[in-house]
Amino acid sequence: MAAANSSTTEFPCSLTISLPLPNHRLASSALRALEVDTELSPFVRRDFALKSPSTEDQAMGDEGKTVLETTYKATTNRMLRVAVNGFMESLGVVLGVMEELDVDVLREESEE
Repeated sequence: MAAANSSTTEFPCSLTISLPLPNHRLASSALRALEVDTELSPFVRRDFALKSPSTEDQAMGDEGKTVLETTYKATTNRMLRVAVNGFMESLGVVLGVMEELDVDVLREESEE
């Protein structure tokens, strides 16, 4: 309990972003692409997790984990804003690449 309180006092500003994706493969691909870039500032902490959107999906195991959850903690609101802005830019690139180049997307377009 002391570690949680220490983290809260050192990094009092936090934000959790939950991004639902169509399937587990895309969610884990986004996770792997985004976690490569570490936070440059020692005043910001970021954690990623793949979650299930509902309790029914939890029974599917890893395949049910289609929500990319990103939690930011920072020392100030300004540091949090700057870090999240950078993350959103990277996220936009990752999602754009998925939309343009993902194999399943190409397969769906060729079937139309």
